[in-house]
Amino acid sequence: MQIAQLNLARMLAPLDDPIMADFVASLAPVNAAADASPGFVWRLADESGTGATSIRVDDDDMLIVNMSVWSSPEDLAAFVRGQAGHVGALRRRHEWFERAERPMVVLWWVDDGHRPTLAEAVERLEHLRANGPSSHAFPFRLPVPALDESRA
Repeated sequence: MQIAQLNLARMLAPLDDPIMADFVASLAPVNAAADASPGFVWRLADESGTGATSIRVDDDDMLIVNMSVWSSPEDLAAFVRGQAGHVGALRRRHEWFERAERPMVVLWWVDDGHRPTLAEAVERLEHLRANGPSSHAFPFRLPVPALDESRA
């Protein structure tokens, strides 16, 4: 099994606004670092192949999407907490994104080789919001729930 993650964030301004310039400039280097990281498997990308900034959830132009698959939760955590460009972006997220009032990040187990759809990811996020953490959908923190082997 591998781990999938969805991270949504509501931008304070459109991507072409000067407020977002540093964030936009960091996207390609951070995505390239993720792609080269140990345990990285796959990342959702738009037609550009380098990012997902044109992909929309619920036709919301202010909601930005990041979705990826990793070999293990530990590999994902090592990137999130250890890659300098990503850590720098996390520290500055308040400059670019609204403070979330509900969960905007979800992780879930996927079969090796499975590439989740955005609809699948949103369903997992909604499940987390409605039901709390479980092996079906859980927040980003270690240790993660073990996979429920009774799943269909």
